[in-house]
Amino acid sequence: MATMTKDYRNALTAMRRHLHKHPETAHQEKATSDYVADFLSQFDPDKIIRKIGGNGLAAVFSGNKKGPVVMIRAELDALPLKEENQLAYRSAYSDRGHLCGHDGHMTMVAGLAPLISASKPGRGRVVLFFQPAEETGEGARKSIEDEKFKEIEPDYVYALHNLPGYEKSSVVLKRDVFASASKGLIIKLEGASSHAGHPEGGNNPSVATGLILQSVLSIPQRKVPLHESVLITPIHLRVGRPAFGTSPGEGELMFTLRAHSNEIMETMEKAILKEVREIAKSHDLSFNYSWTEPFEVVKNDGNCVDMINKCAENLDLTIVNREIPFPWSEDFGVFTSRYPGALFGLGAGKNTPQLHHPNYNFPDDILEKGTLLFYQIIAGHLND
Repeated sequence: MATMTKDYRNALTAMRRHLHKHPETAHQEKATSDYVADFLSQFDPDKIIRKIGGNGLAAVFSGNKKGPVVMIRAELDALPLKEENQLAYRSAYSDRGHLCGHDGHMTMVAGLAPLISASKPGRGRVVLFFQPAEETGEGARKSIEDEKFKEIEPDYVYALHNLPGYEKSSVVLKRDVFASASKGLIIKLEGASSHAGHPEGGNNPSVATGLILQSVLSIPQRKVPLHESVLITPIHLRVGRPAFGTSPGEGELMFTLRAHSNEIMETMEKAILKEVREIAKSHDLSFNYSWTEPFEVVKNDGNCVDMINKCAENLDLTIVNREIPFPWSEDFGVFTSRYPGALFGLGAGKNTPQLHHPNYNFPDDILEKGTLLFYQIIAGHLND
C-alpha cells in the first residue's frame, strides 16, 4: 500500500498554499494550469495535454498492457469572492479566492503523480485531469466537446469534494444522485416608462413583476410531485431605477432552480415560462428570458461507489452513507452522465467554515488521505 513521507506531505502542503495564494476565476486559470503542469512534468507522464476546454490539462500515465482508462478530476478555478482570512498565504487579490477548496482538490490529484510514476499501473491508463470553469457550470461540457478530450476518453471517472460539517477525512458516499441539478433563470420585462405624475401614459411592469414572483415561487407546490425535491430561490428583483419622477417601463427577475433529476428540472422550466408568458401578455408587456450556469445532476454509478467504499475501508477511513442528495451542484455530472463514475465527499472538519464563506480555508491535514484514497481507487481498477 502506498504511503507518504513527511517531506512528501510537506511538499503537498506547500503546493496547496501556493495555489491558495494565487487564485484565478473561471476561464482565467492560465497561471494555475501552468503551475500544475510544471509540477506534473517532474514525474515523467507519458503525455501532458494542454488547453482542453480552455485552460484544462491532463497528465496521462500508461501501464504495460491494454486496459481501462481511469480519470481522476480536479477543478482549476477559484471564486470571485473576497477572502477575509488573515493567513500568511491568503489570497493575493481582493476580488477572488479559493473559498471552495479547489486548491486542495488540485493538490490531491497532482499528488498522485509521484505515486503513479514510482509504480506504473499494471495495465490501462491513468488520466489526471484538471478542469477549468467548474464554478460557472461550463468547464466539463467544454472539455468533453474539445477534440483533444478524445485522446483521454475515460472508462471510469472519479472526483471528490471536501465537505465542511463532516469529520476530517471521513468519506461521504451516496448511490445514484449525489448532487442536484441547478440552473439560473433571468427574466426581463419591457413596458413603457412615463412621468410619475402620469403613470397612465406608460406601462409600468411592477404589478406583473409581483405576480411573476408569486407564480414562480408556487410552482414546486403546484407542478411537482410530493416525492420530488425541488427548490426555487429568488436572487434578484428590480423594477426601473431610483428616479422618483419616473414611472418605470422595465423590470428584471432572477431565480436559481434546483432539482434532484434532470426531468423534473425540465418540468419546472416549462411551467415557469408558460406562466410568465401568460402574465406578460395579460399586462401588455413584452418579455425575454435566458438560462445561465446550467448544472446536470451528479449521478453515481453503483459499482464505482462500491469501489470507493472498499478502498476507504482498506485505509480505515470513516464511511458516511448519505440518504438524500446534496442541494448544491457540481458540473462533474456532465462526466457521470456519459461514463461510469462517482463523486464522493471528503470530510473537512465539523467546525470548518462552510464552502464559499469568506473565512473558509481547505484543511491541509486531509490532503494525504484524499490522495491515498484516489490511489487505491486507481489500483483497484488497473492493478492485475
